[in-house]
Amino acid sequence: MSEKQLKDEQRHKQKMQRQKKRIDASIAGANEDRGVLILLTGDGKGKTSSAFGMIMRALGYGYRVGVVQFIKGEQLSGEELFLKDVLPQVDFYQMGTGFTWDTQDRARDIEAAEKTWSVVEPMLSDHSYHLVILDEITYMLSFKYLDEERVINALTARPRNQSVVLTGRGGGTAIREIADTVSEVKEVRHAYNSGIKARRGVDF
Repeated sequence: MSEKQLKDEQRHKQKMQRQKKRIDASIAGANEDRGVLILLTGDGKGKTSSAFGMIMRALGYGYRVGVVQFIKGEQLSGEELFLKDVLPQVDFYQMGTGFTWDTQDRARDIEAAEKTWSVVEPMLSDHSYHLVILDEITYMLSFKYLDEERVINALTARPRNQSVVLTGRGGGTAIREIADTVSEVKEVRHAYNSGIKARRGVDF
């Protein structure tokens, strides 16, 4: 090994040692053990996909999971088929009205949202749920289909060890303030805008 290579190796080792020290200190500082509230928002693709990835993690440890989807189209999605056919142990509920811009019936959408929330509230007070996914719920707040204060109160009063993941664009101002983790998915480019059809197994 040349002298330059030795110096490069030494610099790399010192850099990794400093990084390890920072990471170890960060891990040591995170000593509170409780459930978390996670908001996945933004205009990019991948919010629901990320939330459903956490379902797999929770199930891997044998935890109980509840999933409620507030806005989805009438077309079946891969995640819906998987949960119903392969993972029936996951408690899965859909609002079932399709996209609100398709129904164009505010009164009906509010009624459906409130009915769906009546499914959510018991989950948020049930200690047996380790993880609850509320997919596309932010739309319900931005369109004012659900009372924001009621939603926030239920989220903050949930069992200490229960984690909740909320997804959707907009409507999440109050949720941002109470969430432990907020991730914003930014759209840089989307195939759909180039005229490419949504693909089964990738987009739905």
